[in-house]
Amino acid sequence: MSLAQLAVLYGIDSSYEPAPGVRQPVSPAALRAALAAFGVDTSTDAAVDGAVFDIQERRRKRVLPDTVVAGSRVFGALPDGTRMVVAPEGGGASVEWSWSGDLPQLPYGVHRLYAETPDGRRASASHLIVAPDRAPAPPGRSHGLLVQLYSLLSQRSWGMGDLGDLAELAAWSGRDLGVDFLQVNPLHAAVPGAPGGSTDPSPYRPSSRRFPDPVHLRIEDIPEYAYLAPEDRERAAALAGRAAELRESVLGKGALIDRDAVWELKSQALELIRAVPLGPGRRAAYCAFLAEGGDDLERHATWYALAERHGPDWRGWPEELRDPGSAATARAAHELMDRIDFHSRLIWLTDTQLGAAAAAARDAGMALGLIHDLAVGVHPDGADTWAHGGLYAAGTSVGAPPDAFNSRGQDWGLPPWRPDRLAECGYAPFRALLRGLFAHAGALRIDHVMGLFRLWWIPEGHPPTDGAYVRYDSEALLALLVLEAHRAGAVVIGEDLGTVERGVREELAARGILGTSVLWFERDWEHGSRPLPPDRWRADCLATVTTHDLPSTAAKLTGDHVRLRHRLGLLSGPLDSELAAEAADVREWLALAAELGLPAEGPEETDVQSLYRLLRRTPARLTGIWLPDAVGDRRPQNVPGTWAEYPNWRIPVSGPDGRVVTLEELAGSARLHAFMAAVRAES
Repeated sequence: MSLAQLAVLYGIDSSYEPAPGVRQPVSPAALRAALAAFGVDTSTDAAVDGAVFDIQERRRKRVLPDTVVAGSRVFGALPDGTRMVVAPEGGGASVEWSWSGDLPQLPYGVHRLYAETPDGRRASASHLIVAPDRAPAPPGRSHGLLVQLYSLLSQRSWGMGDLGDLAELAAWSGRDLGVDFLQVNPLHAAVPGAPGGSTDPSPYRPSSRRFPDPVHLRIEDIPEYAYLAPEDRERAAALAGRAAELRESVLGKGALIDRDAVWELKSQALELIRAVPLGPGRRAAYCAFLAEGGDDLERHATWYALAERHGPDWRGWPEELRDPGSAATARAAHELMDRIDFHSRLIWLTDTQLGAAAAAARDAGMALGLIHDLAVGVHPDGADTWAHGGLYAAGTSVGAPPDAFNSRGQDWGLPPWRPDRLAECGYAPFRALLRGLFAHAGALRIDHVMGLFRLWWIPEGHPPTDGAYVRYDSEALLALLVLEAHRAGAVVIGEDLGTVERGVREELAARGILGTSVLWFERDWEHGSRPLPPDRWRADCLATVTTHDLPSTAAKLTGDHVRLRHRLGLLSGPLDSELAAEAADVREWLALAAELGLPAEGPEETDVQSLYRLLRRTPARLTGIWLPDAVGDRRPQNVPGTWAEYPNWRIPVSGPDGRVVTLEELAGSARLHAFMAAVRAES
């Protein structure tokens, strides 16, 4: 057997398409590295042959795969008379029958299935997913705001936007602006900065996707804050005073958002608050949260407790502590019980405030409420990779292959899940993080939703050009996503921008998962690449003009973002040529707006309104308004391809003059109210 044939057995593609109709082979080194991440030896031809025999033999002995979806084609290969036993999720009487071509009616859930052939020679215990056909649909056509929470400060913030601000924004925008949802950036837990270092500010490279980050807590909204002892109240007041200075440095002195400085103050305040005993009701709620969080929460809190002692890179910890299941880790956890309880309580408090923000959105009449964001992966040094290390492919990271827009490819520095290990455990980690996110969400955005089908694995030490696509069981992942969305009554939005394999968008649409359409990319690529008229846009999508990875609309209209990229050394051509190309792009869209009877080529503020009004004339189920656009912000939140060159994820929402706009000022902004009135007029 060849190396490529062995790769196919593990779901590794031996070629890819950098452009439509162009096939590029994957290097043998990349195939070997991907197979090595599965624990497969390919050092010799004999080793390759042995690996092929091993995997084929393992599969031959099983009746069904480790995880299977009800209705899957694999059931068609079962011999009649196969003994089947299903133990329902959550308990209850088992269901037993002899296979004759159909599954009995089973409740939705992830059940345990035992199958044994009539001759008794083959058997398997599998996870059986029974899910609805489609995720819930949005309640009519809706529009809402897209906001990076950290970037929107109020006069009560401690230097960055928090969950109290989110609740206020929801209560105000739902009632006064009539918006139906608020989509926020991922609020996942971050990897804490090392002493003398700094925290990675990207919300898309978290320590854990399973639990939220306590940096978003509103300290004064914690009930125990009101019962601080007098001396602790004085200390808390002093911390609040320092937080006010931090806030004012951002609001009035041009300082960047400093997450580490915010956390330093909040963590000290939280240590004080923890000394206040919980009342009986609060204690019962906390204990229930601990029970529900189970081992996942305990391991998460243990990682943070150990990180306080040994630093945030667990690969540099004493070797015996790198395994969460080791006896040494158990002893350390016993010694650190107090710190583990502290970090567990912070997660509970954050979850509670997330729930309050979601309730504020519902009470304000929002049709969807909060839309949370699921990042595509986690930081290699964080809590998730320590707690569930066996699930991750060692020595690899996720990225994107070269394409027509980026000949060098991309390496995102995120370790991928191993598809085989996920299937073995019935995708339990995926299910858990979905439940956590859906708990306080009317909808969930899946970043790089194509990752449910395949991911570009890059071997450690290799450039992004030398990777390979590894396939996942999209049938199982989509079924679980639909199942958890159904249980939560929530909508699912997939971020399907960039390189999208043929058939993926169709499969997502068939499962009721909305796509994402960005105005600047919606062109008739097959007929001259003219801007796509509104009536030809797809309906099942979230439509917006820009995103957190693109320039604000004002910067696009003025060419400011091209000049910024020029200063950062990111342009691929001369400045004048790039400015001319961008101006031509903008003119085409404004010309389309004019054809539709919308004001165009006028004042910048009016042109921004017209582009969003154009969105409202498409059949898109959801229209997302980038909050900085509504106040004329010119700075991007993130410039892909930069790290130290630009302050990504640290920019506060500002007006066209660069002055920061607070939440209180936002509520009274004439520009914002005029913008929203123009958008509502298109409803």
